[in-house]
Amino acid sequence: MENHFPIRRIMDENGNIINSDYEEKITEKLVKEFYRNMVRIRIFDRKGISLQRQGRIGTYAPYEGQEASQVGTAAALRENDWMFPTYRDHGAAMTFGHSLRNILLFWNGRNEGCVPPDGKKIFPPAIPIATQIPHAAGAAFAERKKGTANAAIAYFGDGATSEGDFHEGLNFASVFKAPVVFFNQNNQYAISVPFNKQMNSKTIAQKALAYDIPGVRIDGNDVFMVYFETLNALERARKGEGPTLIEAVTWRYGAHTTADDPSKYRDQSESSNRRQETDPILRLERWMKNMGRFDEKWVQTIEKKAADEIDKAIAEMEDFPPADPAVIFDHVFAEPTWQIKQQKEEYLKLIGGGQ
Repeated sequence: MENHFPIRRIMDENGNIINSDYEEKITEKLVKEFYRNMVRIRIFDRKGISLQRQGRIGTYAPYEGQEASQVGTAAALRENDWMFPTYRDHGAAMTFGHSLRNILLFWNGRNEGCVPPDGKKIFPPAIPIATQIPHAAGAAFAERKKGTANAAIAYFGDGATSEGDFHEGLNFASVFKAPVVFFNQNNQYAISVPFNKQMNSKTIAQKALAYDIPGVRIDGNDVFMVYFETLNALERARKGEGPTLIEAVTWRYGAHTTADDPSKYRDQSESSNRRQETDPILRLERWMKNMGRFDEKWVQTIEKKAADEIDKAIAEMEDFPPADPAVIFDHVFAEPTWQIKQQKEEYLKLIGGGQ
């Protein structure tokens, strides 16, 4: 089955263009946008891990190694499109215009962290696996019923394709030709379970066959391929041709979350090797050097600008008062049931915050 779903790429690991069909579309402006955003979100990710280790935010889900998949997809969206991220897609959300402060507030346990800037259709990060997929299908279907040209993208990992919500979302979108892109980041592990132990399918892209929708498999570390394939899928969606399933084959260097120790279930030397060979930022940097477009001074400037922006967002996050843990009970129902009221009272007594 892998032969029927080969991994598509535009750029190889050494930064050489191997698919000339897209060469004229790769402009200097586009390359700089990709590079700047990938550097920006990597700096944020490393800072997020550092903040968690210092006890300044809660458990954090890193995405380093998946920058091309997140930046390439977000760059392909239009202003009024929908984004349905998981807990590991704050890099995509940042690229699409989410507030850095609010993203940090989310990881600090505050409800405000789920609120995107005005006009941005960014769904709160989905912690339960695959639950955002039917939501994305529904939002896209609503846009079709309204007669707009807006589309949606749903992000999810390889483990999510074993959940019922994945199949229900794809089936619904297929039947009603919802304008949605199902974007799978196959980073090889669902927490600690490797891909080959999760399913008997050789690829995730082949699961599209069951719903009679296009399924494509791409190099998730090739930002050019990610961008143009997502753009193609979104254009199909806008023309009323329905959903697409994209499998972006990538790798997360670090832990599933900061509460995880990946050395217990995989050989971490693989991550070291991939940093030297398939890293998405390094690959784009190699392309820039091959083309004589790499500017060390410009890189230093964007790195400093990103670091300053992130430090400002951290200061704003830390200016907020500590989160009130009791609010987790307040938004379960419009009017709290007696069970919820009782649970809240018991919890407040437990933490010494009530009678």
